[in-house]
Amino acid sequence: MPLPTLLRPAAFLATAMLAASVLAACGTSDSPSTGTTKLAATEGRTTYPLTIKNNCGMDVTIDKAPRRAVSVNQGSTEILLSLGLEDRMVGTSTWTDAIRPNLAKANAKVPRLGDNAVSYERVLQEEPDIVTASFGGSLNDEDPDRRQQYAKLGVPTYVAPSHCDGRTDESGDGPRDHPLQMDVIYQEITELAEIFDVPSRGEKLIADLKARMTKAAQNAPDTDVSVAYWFANTELPYMAGCCGSSGVISRTVGVKNVFADTHTEWPQVSWETVLDRDPTVIVLGNLRRKSQTGDKLEDKIRFLESNPVTKRLTAVRKKRYVIMNGADMNPSIRTVDGTEKLAKALVALGLTR
Repeated sequence: MPLPTLLRPAAFLATAMLAASVLAACGTSDSPSTGTTKLAATEGRTTYPLTIKNNCGMDVTIDKAPRRAVSVNQGSTEILLSLGLEDRMVGTSTWTDAIRPNLAKANAKVPRLGDNAVSYERVLQEEPDIVTASFGGSLNDEDPDRRQQYAKLGVPTYVAPSHCDGRTDESGDGPRDHPLQMDVIYQEITELAEIFDVPSRGEKLIADLKARMTKAAQNAPDTDVSVAYWFANTELPYMAGCCGSSGVISRTVGVKNVFADTHTEWPQVSWETVLDRDPTVIVLGNLRRKSQTGDKLEDKIRFLESNPVTKRLTAVRKKRYVIMNGADMNPSIRTVDGTEKLAKALVALGLTR
């Protein structure tokens, strides 16, 4: 996800509003299908001490099932909540979107330490026995030794494997040497379920996500459907490259990402380059944050339909917009939501066989 600094990266036409609202509605995947609200309270199958080998460069040892977890990214938080672990969480931070509706009740029980990133010191105030994150930067801030500092205090840290899978550097937005696969997200669920001693909950969640992905792949699009995924920024837009969550979505649904030739997670490109590649459909991130130009859906559509370059795009002229939350385009359980939204939108737009 493109995040600013630490986290780097008027009404419009009635027809645009109709297209956006229809596609947002048909693609709303905030259904209760993801979540485990009625599972058994305990399972007792993890053997401690448990060591997770090479978790983004660190071996992480857990002495016992955590009781005071802090999750510093929305993606990690939603996995923990989906595993029914809200009673073992003492804080969350770094939110890009509203909580999934099926997780809202559980999330309300967990203190929110901040909408954005919070400091190392603020996390420690909660006396955590584990800190989890979707992105290494949310743990480290500007200090590459921050995980070691947590470890010296006896606080293990867990980073989503998707953050570092295939990375050729330590950043959260740098290139990958191979495309991300859903199996890496399933690995995160499996490992977190094992850490918290609820392995069967992880198995159930993964089975549900796999079934949803299989269903989303059933309607094949026309062979020439191409997509651009616009996260944010109107001046020099962040468009998804080949190898992150948007790549998983594209491969599953069967469309071509027009920027699949770059391994950078979120390259910034010119609008002239977007016009040259002229995608059939544009996925628009509707972000809750206020950190870059074009974060909001209405700002994106207003810009596309008024800028002299972008209004020439086929997707803009035909109002082929697909609306996703920012979290849908980051590696997490929300990747499945994004896949469903695009699959349903292609049907609504008449772009499937």
